[in-house]
Amino acid sequence: MAHTVKKSEKKFTYSDYITWHDDERYEVISGQAYSMTPGASDMHQDVSVQLVVEFGSYLRGKKCKVYHPPFDVILPEEGETLETSKNIVQPDIFVVCDKDKITPGGCYGAPDLVVEILSPSTAKRDIKDKRKLYQRAGVREYWIVDPVHKTVHVYKVDEEGKYSFPETYTEDDKIKVGIFNDELEIDLSVIFI
Repeated sequence: MAHTVKKSEKKFTYSDYITWHDDERYEVISGQAYSMTPGASDMHQDVSVQLVVEFGSYLRGKKCKVYHPPFDVILPEEGETLETSKNIVQPDIFVVCDKDKITPGGCYGAPDLVVEILSPSTAKRDIKDKRKLYQRAGVREYWIVDPVHKTVHVYKVDEEGKYSFPETYTEDDKIKVGIFNDELEIDLSVIFI
């Protein structure tokens, strides 16, 4: 089960994060470090691979690219720099259409689309903390995938920059990906195998 890592009482930043040489992977949300172990289940991996294939096939030859961990996403709050950012996450899948956001160390700034696949150890953080973080950072579309119940909740930014009430899809549905003007449609019967 993921746990809060107490390396000290201070709030961690990207400068701290890049010095850690532990065998475990971490995410930092609002300065608090969270362990990313244990690894993902087979069901989680199956869904992740299928989604990466769908996004990757569609994006071949286009300006947007799909990424998956381990690849950091650094989301600085107002007034923070790369070094002082207190938000470093590793989404299960994310799409970036601005190549200037991609650096050798990860993505600096909000991806266009983020997908988090629920695991028992991270579900609360994905549903609550990361949803709020991604909304503040300007992620245009956020998917929460539940591989056990075979559902996807899709949050899209409204005119006020807030996530609207989520659209919910089940294993028999197809999702039109909003950031691509609905040109890409993902058949969930192929994802939840």
